[in-house]
Amino acid sequence: MGGNKAADNVERFSRSIVRIGGSHGYLRDFYAALLGARWWVLVSFFAGAYLAVNSVFAAVYLLAGDAIAHTRPGSFEDAFAFSVQTLSTVGYGAMTPRPPLGNIIVTAEVFAGVLLAAMATGMVFNKFARPSPGMIFASRAVVGPRNGQRCLMLRLANSRGGDIVDASIRLTATVPDTTTEGQSMRRLRDLKLERSTTPILLLSWLVIHPIDEDSPLWGLTAATMAKAQIRIFASVTGIDGTFMQIVYAFATYTSDDIAYDAHYVDVMTPGANGGMVIDLTKLDDVVPVGAPNVASR
Repeated sequence: MGGNKAADNVERFSRSIVRIGGSHGYLRDFYAALLGARWWVLVSFFAGAYLAVNSVFAAVYLLAGDAIAHTRPGSFEDAFAFSVQTLSTVGYGAMTPRPPLGNIIVTAEVFAGVLLAAMATGMVFNKFARPSPGMIFASRAVVGPRNGQRCLMLRLANSRGGDIVDASIRLTATVPDTTTEGQSMRRLRDLKLERSTTPILLLSWLVIHPIDEDSPLWGLTAATMAKAQIRIFASVTGIDGTFMQIVYAFATYTSDDIAYDAHYVDVMTPGANGGMVIDLTKLDDVVPVGAPNVASR
């Protein structure tokens, strides 16, 4: 299932933007950069920082000369092992600092270890405490008729299974515009929806925008949308019933991500005891207009 593709498009689009003259960067907001990074990036960073700090202090111990008792002279391996024991406060007792330089370096290393551990603990806690939305978007939007009206439709679903209450969605399109002074620019235009809120999101949600005379997409074809480089942004928010926190998810669609004269395949079927079965492997599946098994919600 490629349901995360539309959400990944947001990250790719953000990274494609080049800012010239801005002073805000990763080094200026390093905490936010790490907090927003993937888990493997965060773990790799702290693993690298741990090795780097131990290597630096091992070198300092060697430069200080005879600062560690019961070690082989000039042995980086012994100095590194002693640094690991000091930084982690293990202290096996086989090696001890030799005063006065040894005690001074150990004091500095323990302080650095406390800072590194505090930073890692806070970062990992924040990553765990922040709930993932569990909402996934279909990788493609569709344009097709619905109740006699041409509509833009996209589908999202609750993949985690927990209840998301008071969910709301907003669709916005970037469309070219020309001012009365003849200046060309791109504007963000909201797309009116048949229903922009739902009291609870347990299964799937078919979001519908009627393409009428008031729609920014009125009169546009697949070719003209591609030429105008129109992009559709979708943002959905809701309250996670488990964590009792607001969760949100984003997705973006270009003209290449829209299937024209098509409908989504229905992903829900009746289950046992009056329940429902939702097949998320079909979240992205579309069929031409007129085909059976069309999604109704």
